[in-house]
Amino acid sequence: MNLEQLGSFVEVARLGNFTRAAERLHLAQPSLSRQIAALERDLGAELFLRTRTGSSLTAAGESLLPLARRMLADAESVRRELAEMAGLQRGRVRLGATPTLCISLVAEVLSAFHSAHPGIELHLSEHGSRRLLDELASGELDLALITTSDASATERLTVTPLLVEELVVISSAAEPPVTTRDRIHLRAVAALPQIVFGSSYDLRGETDAAFRSANLVPEVALEGAQMDAVLRFVERGLGVAIVPAMVLIDRPGLRSVRLEHPTLTRTISLARPADSAPTTAVEVMQRTIAATAAEFATRASATMRQADSH
Repeated sequence: MNLEQLGSFVEVARLGNFTRAAERLHLAQPSLSRQIAALERDLGAELFLRTRTGSSLTAAGESLLPLARRMLADAESVRRELAEMAGLQRGRVRLGATPTLCISLVAEVLSAFHSAHPGIELHLSEHGSRRLLDELASGELDLALITTSDASATERLTVTPLLVEELVVISSAAEPPVTTRDRIHLRAVAALPQIVFGSSYDLRGETDAAFRSANLVPEVALEGAQMDAVLRFVERGLGVAIVPAMVLIDRPGLRSVRLEHPTLTRTISLARPADSAPTTAVEVMQRTIAATAAEFATRASATMRQADSH
């Protein structure tokens, strides 16, 4: 018994006619008949009742039909999986990420993934965490890198923490340091002119909450900027900003100092729909994200140690 015989059997059962089945399978009718006869010999049972008007299944044929369909479906699934694994030559990954992650972690993830699997179509959605969770739940995304958790979404989504990242105060490397110490108190930060993110940023909510908790009102030099603009404005000496340590990698125009009382952190997590199995391409993207996040965590720690030594 082989898959070709099972495919022929299913087609004859579906059409109820050897001639039409042979045409659909692009076989000569004698060849099709020999395949079915060989299958019947292997199984030791007659599968079709042949009449002048067509063919119908015997009891043995009725028993075999669902099994044959399942075996053919499994074989096709294996073919697809092996084709993807042998280089991921086709497929699509829809990834969502917050703006602060898009200029750091995500850029490295997509570069690494595309270099290894150029045939995979990539789509990126850049929004705040809550919007990304909604897009995941509605089936618009396969994966999302988020920085907040939503208890109401956990039943529909699988959320896996990747790393805990420290928030630091950055200033221009061309300007004098904001402190001579290796740490700066949040109260001292509040007195410095700050470049503040737009209200849609998760990071804005976290820093606002920290100042409120400490009964502090920060001095705002400029409000509403996006991450790229914030970093450029700080480099130009317009003010300081509180950002994830990760964005400092490969940015010599910025210097950083760690916070104390309190130390601020955020957890970066990978979310995906809980009720559907990921494709091979999505699974490979998940592994790429996890590996890149681990590498970034190491590089960010090295950057912070270097900043402490200065």
